[in-house]
Amino acid sequence: MKIKIASRNQVKVEALKEIIQDYPHLRNAEIIAVDVSSEVDNQPKSLEETIKGAINRSRNAYSNCNYSFGIESGLMVVPYTKTGHMNVCVCAIFDGKEYHLGLSSAWEAPKKVAEYMLNEGLDMNDAAHRACLTQNPKIGSAEGLVGIMTKGRLTRKKYTKEAIRTALIHVDTE
Repeated sequence: MKIKIASRNQVKVEALKEIIQDYPHLRNAEIIAVDVSSEVDNQPKSLEETIKGAINRSRNAYSNCNYSFGIESGLMVVPYTKTGHMNVCVCAIFDGKEYHLGLSSAWEAPKKVAEYMLNEGLDMNDAAHRACLTQNPKIGSAEGLVGIMTKGRLTRKKYTKEAIRTALIHVDTE
């Protein structure tokens, strides 16, 4: 069995590799990381755009495989929050016929980070760096801003795994 993941981000790749160990029919799959376009903005600013990015990634990665996984994080409007938005991770699994979607928990970034993303078009990496919350310009390939904000209690990898696991609910587990 072959599974393609539409990202070379090692956090996403490792999250997928770890999750499939819990699924006997996927456990021995060959994982192939590929770069494909999400066809959405670098920093999606709505749940619809984030879902569309994950779906596009999974569709664009699908060839010569059993499943392709597209993972996209982005903002969604959430009333009564401090910034009006929360960040969520979406996983779209494509089997050649259907898309199977899953979401992670959602969390709110600090106001300054949200302002940089919404008003200046920065992605979360750049916004967190500019807000002086990290010296790592590639925080999304490490613990993620969520890891910093939760003091390691919820990392980018764990957050990504939530989305993958909830998408796998819809994949036949034999």
